[in-house]
Amino acid sequence: MSSMISTLLSGSDPLISMANMCPVLSTPIDWKETPESHVFIADLPGLSKDEVKVEINDGRILQISGERKAEAAAAAADGGEKWHRVERNRGDFCRRFRLPENAKTDEIKASMENGVLTVTIPKLELKKPMKKVIEIEEK
Repeated sequence: MSSMISTLLSGSDPLISMANMCPVLSTPIDWKETPESHVFIADLPGLSKDEVKVEINDGRILQISGERKAEAAAAAADGGEKWHRVERNRGDFCRRFRLPENAKTDEIKASMENGVLTVTIPKLELKKPMKKVIEIEEK
C-alpha cells in the first residue's frame, strides 16, 4: 500500500500525469438545473475574469475558454529562478456544452468570484396546454 501512495505522490502514475498535463481534464465544471435556470460553475483558480471567455456558438453551444499562463517558462527566460516541479496545468482550455432547447441564450449572465466562474442561463417558460371547453349543442 505504501508503494502505491509513494507512486501517486511522486507523480509517476501515468493517469495522474496525463490528467495534470491536460487543461481540459483539470478544468472541472458542474452543471445544475433549477426550476428557473441552468447554472454552470467552473473552478478556475488563479484566473481573472479578463483571462476567461464565455460564448454561445451555433445558438446552443456554451463555450467556456481561457488560458493559464506558464510562469515557469517566463521565469526560465529571466534566468533568475529554478523550478523543481511544475504540476499545475498551464495553457489553453476550452469546455463546450450543448444546451437544451429550453435555454434562453439571449439572457445569459456570468460572474466570477474568488476563481469560481458562475454562468446562469434562464429557462424558457413552458407554455401550459390550453384547455378549452366545447359546448355540446342539442339538435
